Amino acid sequence: MKPGLRLPKSAQAWRTPDFSQTLKRELEALGLDELPLQQGLSASSVALDDWMQAIILSSKETSGIIHIHAGLFYTGVVAGCSCADDPTPLERENEYCEILIRLDHASGEAEISLTQE
Repeated sequence: MKPGLRLPKSAQAWRTPDFSQTLKRELEALGLDELPLQQGLSASSVALDDWMQAIILSSKETSGIIHIHAGLFYTGVVAGCSCADDPTPLERENEYCEILIRLDHASGEAEISLTQE
């Protein structure tokens, strides 16, 4: 979880028909520094953040905090030693992880963590 992360447009769009699309756009604009992509790897060893697609699985509000469960599709590579004779291919592997977002409805401040499921 990174302090100071903000998703203000998503907080403003809460309870409107545009909420899911707004949140997807804001999430897809984030990178490795804000999202736990590296920690969510299952098929590769280095997460790439040049392409990512988010899906919103569920959302609800409790006491001014919007709780969002989302899935992230992205890619990673198996990193080798970068030696001339390294047989490790640099092919992209598809990755998927699920995150939990706690979004303060009033301020737009957000906390993102990897699910444990």
